[in-house]
Amino acid sequence: MHEETSLTVGRVTRVLAERVRPAIHSTRVPLQIASHSLPGEPIAPAEGLALDYEPFAAGGMWGPAWGTTWFRVRGEVPAQWAGKKVEALIDLGFDVNMTGFQCEALAYRPDATPIKSLNPRNQWLPVDAEAGGSVEFYLEGASNPVLLDYHPFLPTQEGDVLTSSPEPLYRVRHMDLAVFEPEVFELSLDLEVLLELQGELPETSPRRMRVLQALDDALDALDLQRIVETASDARARLAGVLASPAEESAHRIAAIGHAHIDSAWLWPVRETIRKVARTTSSMTALLEDDPDFRYGMSSAQQYAWIKQHRPEVWERVRVAVAEGRFVPLGGMWVESDTVMPTGESLVRQFAYGQRFFEREFGIRSKGVWLPDSFGYSPALPQLMRRAGFEWFFTQKISWNQRNVFPHHSFLWEGIDGSRMFTHFPPMDTYNAQLSGPEVAKASRQFKENRVASMSIAPVGWGDGGGGTTREMTGKAARLADLEGSAKVEWKHPDAFFTEARAELTDPAVWVGELYLELHRGTLTSQHATKALHRWAEQALIEAELWAATAAVQRGTAYDYDTFDRLWQVVLLHEFHDILPGTSIAWVHREAVEALGDVISDAEDLSAAALGALAGEGDRLLRFTPSSVRGASDDRPLGATAVSETDSGHAPATLTEQADGFVLANDLVTVTVSHDGLIVSAIDKATGRETIPAGSPANLFQLHQDFPNMWDAWDIDRYYRNRVEDLTAVSSIDTSVVNGVASVIVRREFSQSSIEQTIILRPDSRTVLLLNDIDWHETEKLLKLAFPLDLFARETLAETQFGFQRRVTHVNTSWEAAKFETSMHRFVLAQEDDGFGAALVNDSIYGYDTSRDVDGDDVTTTIRLSLLRAPRFPDPETDHGAHQIEVGFVIGADAAIATAEGIRLNAIPTLMRGAHEVEPLVAVSGEGIVVSSVKLADDRSGDVIVRVYESLGHRARGILSVGFAHSDIREVSLIEDDLDDARVGGELALRPFEVRTLRIVR
Repeated sequence: MHEETSLTVGRVTRVLAERVRPAIHSTRVPLQIASHSLPGEPIAPAEGLALDYEPFAAGGMWGPAWGTTWFRVRGEVPAQWAGKKVEALIDLGFDVNMTGFQCEALAYRPDATPIKSLNPRNQWLPVDAEAGGSVEFYLEGASNPVLLDYHPFLPTQEGDVLTSSPEPLYRVRHMDLAVFEPEVFELSLDLEVLLELQGELPETSPRRMRVLQALDDALDALDLQRIVETASDARARLAGVLASPAEESAHRIAAIGHAHIDSAWLWPVRETIRKVARTTSSMTALLEDDPDFRYGMSSAQQYAWIKQHRPEVWERVRVAVAEGRFVPLGGMWVESDTVMPTGESLVRQFAYGQRFFEREFGIRSKGVWLPDSFGYSPALPQLMRRAGFEWFFTQKISWNQRNVFPHHSFLWEGIDGSRMFTHFPPMDTYNAQLSGPEVAKASRQFKENRVASMSIAPVGWGDGGGGTTREMTGKAARLADLEGSAKVEWKHPDAFFTEARAELTDPAVWVGELYLELHRGTLTSQHATKALHRWAEQALIEAELWAATAAVQRGTAYDYDTFDRLWQVVLLHEFHDILPGTSIAWVHREAVEALGDVISDAEDLSAAALGALAGEGDRLLRFTPSSVRGASDDRPLGATAVSETDSGHAPATLTEQADGFVLANDLVTVTVSHDGLIVSAIDKATGRETIPAGSPANLFQLHQDFPNMWDAWDIDRYYRNRVEDLTAVSSIDTSVVNGVASVIVRREFSQSSIEQTIILRPDSRTVLLLNDIDWHETEKLLKLAFPLDLFARETLAETQFGFQRRVTHVNTSWEAAKFETSMHRFVLAQEDDGFGAALVNDSIYGYDTSRDVDGDDVTTTIRLSLLRAPRFPDPETDHGAHQIEVGFVIGADAAIATAEGIRLNAIPTLMRGAHEVEPLVAVSGEGIVVSSVKLADDRSGDVIVRVYESLGHRARGILSVGFAHSDIREVSLIEDDLDDARVGGELALRPFEVRTLRIVR
């Protein structure tokens, strides 16, 4: 036969687009429209239905950025449509390529019950009226601006309601009643599935040829002027190829309906609340229409929003969850960033998420569902296991710039050796449409094809919501058992992971962080959000400690409700587009305000508890909120009276010499040049110099920072090619006050300025660098460089409950890709003999490392990333005043770096009172750190103490309890009882092990 493939494909493509799909709705009549545009924020549905409406004509403009317009739509079903299925077709000005990023609406009946959402890929509503009957419904239209447009990453002021334009954005194209033709709809899906299938089959395979012939036969049977009347005949010609079953070895796809709704991103939190309501309304309706369909949604916060703001939608969700078809996923409060939050924050993500799901639905999530976070901490496997989870799901690592991840189903091993069964979908998307190319890609790319047969496909429009459509469920039905295709089945993720783990008897193991080779700038963008979040975490941890101490020792009330509220605010702002700094200006403006309020409220809780503990008196007391001892008179986790005049240590000194200023105490000698750089840092005990000759430290460096795309997200490697060393000094001053030596250096550059105070205190090996930065740059990156006279084979960077090691060489493409990496409170470089230097900080997360050789000299440079200035999505990212505190620790090892990082972030409180305060608990044992002390979540009054081993060694110690108790037993991270709970105060911890202990009062 002559080759006619391209002719058939072209024929089907045109007929499907120009004849079949337009005929799905065969006859239309216009509806009557009235509208009411709100001047401010959204209102409740009952209020919206009661508004005064003015006539509105199709073709009219509506909706300024972030506005709400209510539409009242009325009509009558024509008598001649008796026996026909009728739908309303609504086009608010949709662009089908902008689903989730454009205008949307939620439709209501006159009694305010929700119907479903309207969006670019879901433009229809069901009509229940009989022929001759009247139709009335209301639309809550949201005119969200498109910010990530066809030319993406352009700076825009539309990202905040305070700066956006008042001009209307959208034009209503039509609002009609129409006859829905089910057979034509089914034909459209038959043609689409087979057209996509043949495109993925081998060119001359018999299966492809049979499909092409069937498509030609079907179109021969289809009268293009009588689509409705001949659709069944055309479908009959396709029945045979659609009924041919898949081969026995076909890849199996476990599909789950999905709408990855970002809790804030290119829209504010208030709009996410409405996006969730719109999407869940559509998904519960689709569950009613298709008995095989299952839908999954993560984030307890999003369920809580529905319950609070849309109770009528909540009831439908609750019923669907009870039926087992609407699946709460993930067991977390939000889909959190996992790189920057503290270990305590991740614990609370699990605790608040699982507690909500159990309270509202009587269920727990078995797995952690994080498709879109920007890399995954190596502490996670242990934390997930100790919180009771059995599996982990993500997709984002498929975005790697350089290296293809070698597994799809595997065991992920964390810093303590814990392993978690993990799956990446080989379809490489969390917004699958079940297209032919996607399904074929899943089968073709699955790395475990030799030994396993299954992968997951999250199916639906996501990011801005929308979810699964009836077209997708229709395609799933055809792909359930189709020759030449993977088999598709709607399946609960728990069932998938159970089956996948059973068939993969010896999974591959990936050790260490799941580093995303992209979006490295998220460790730095929006410093104010990151700083306030760090401080809010610490303020809450301290407030819990002091409130628990006061409750046990003084009988004061422990404000569980306020703690819950404040933690939930913090957890929300750990969402993976808020804490990473990749949301619009509106989101970060509100984040700064909300996190500031958390800090204030937490400080009030601490103040009340400290007042109760200290009593009325004139003694100066130091309350130390960490288990790391600082001053010799500290009482960790309690309070000690301190001298008002004598610290007990020789004062630090400051002398000026020809080469600069020499700051010294009993431990270190530091020389600061006249241009404010650290040119020498000597550890007195060893005599070791930490700064290489000719390479000063404390050097601010300014880089051009204009990535290829994803401005707020990315730092591309070539940024290093252009750098300006900021060595010019506007002024320099010195002081010695109360034994503390200081050098104050002021610099001006470009549009910005820095005032840095270099401080050396008595009895401290840490040089404090207090940086007040007034930042007004554009597309720049500010680094702070520390060349070190150290041959460091690796860096140790703190992560949750421990640290991760990263080599300083770039032998492979995997190491080369890690040119910007993460830390928490410290990063340490040290030589094999244990001598090193650390950088500690109070609010930053990004750093880079390089190792250089000059003759026989080997040096290691660590540079901290302080501020960025991307212009999308917030054109004024980081503009304004920032305070960043850094400590340069001379002569450090892992224990010293850990202690100094904690001290910098957990600052003792000085106040006057009547008496010292014994700690509730005390720990002994090298490397054992108390992470938190609080009262139990079950409100029993029991005390919860979380400890961890911080140095990567086995550790033994004692937990001493300072109050009457009947039992000490281990519980899970989320405070569940354990079958094999160890009892008593003796501690034996493996490297980086986290233990949660319940002390029964």
